[in-house]
Amino acid sequence: MSQVIIVKAAHDAEAGVWFTESSDVHGLRIEAPTLEALIARVPVAIQDLLGVEGEIRDVPIEVIAHASTRVTLGLAARVTHGM
Repeated sequence: MSQVIIVKAAHDAEAGVWFTESSDVHGLRIEAPTLEALIARVPVAIQDLLGVEGEIRDVPIEVIAHASTRVTLGLAARVTHGM
């Protein structure tokens, strides 16, 4: 296993939950109502999936989260970048 476990999380606005979209741990499929709650559940779920055998060590987990939303603009609206 790598030195860091990467977990990608996404937000499902329709269902109102955050969920694990993908991860370095096969079978990690969890969801929670907030990103903070999902992050709190990740280590426990990974321990349940992988168990604790052999040498005990701490492995960092990096959660990469993304969410999207929309904006309705009129035809004359301009989007500018910078100041």
